[in-house]
Amino acid sequence: MILVLLVTALASPITYDQKTSNKRKGRDLVFVLDTSGSMAESNFDKEQTQQRKFDILKNVLIEFISKRFDDNVGISIFGSYAFAAVPLTYDMNSIKFLIDFFDVGIAGDSTAIGEGIASGLRVLKYGHAKNKVLILVTDGYQNSGAISVKNAVEQAKKLKVKIYTIGIGKANSFDRKLLQHIASQTQGKMFAAENKEILKDVYREIDILEPSKIRSKHYLNKHVLYIFPLLLATLLLFYLLLKSRKSELL
Repeated sequence: MILVLLVTALASPITYDQKTSNKRKGRDLVFVLDTSGSMAESNFDKEQTQQRKFDILKNVLIEFISKRFDDNVGISIFGSYAFAAVPLTYDMNSIKFLIDFFDVGIAGDSTAIGEGIASGLRVLKYGHAKNKVLILVTDGYQNSGAISVKNAVEQAKKLKVKIYTIGIGKANSFDRKLLQHIASQTQGKMFAAENKEILKDVYREIDILEPSKIRSKHYLNKHVLYIFPLLLATLLLFYLLLKSRKSELL
């Protein structure tokens, strides 16, 4: 028993209290995704030529948000009209789950970029972070919607929202000048992605421009327990010595 207790003490058993701080200080980040009919086009991926442009966009987006540890993320969808698909949340697993339900034509087949920006801004209004960023992804020209791009951009400027714009597909398939104007007016940046690999590079650059650091604190309060088996082993050892001495005297 003494040997067992000594070995247990040498193993240094512990208990601990674990606490995690949920105070996060990242940015509010909203993606505004084009789901118009043209997003069903293929040949965006050189290896999987039959895969639709929109499916590739979803996969790259999931990969991107998996690395956002400290941001509050939301998603807006636009086509002929726009709507908030995912409110601002820290729960990245829920976002990944909901993205699977998005599909081409879910908001109509036209392209209402102004509506999309306005919808993204409405989602951002519920956030409390100092840094607010909107990432607009489209493969077309503004041809629908009741809200003009000009008015939507003015609203973004008032709210101090930075907009990154990404035109995907062939160079003439999206309105490059408009996307450059939106980005420059809001202190953002415009990107063009002709294929999947370039799109992934774009998201990597955005990740550098808008880094997401792990700021939530983790506390571990350890309680060392080796002293208890050590004391018990010592007491048993004294008892054994006393018993041995009494036997010698008898």
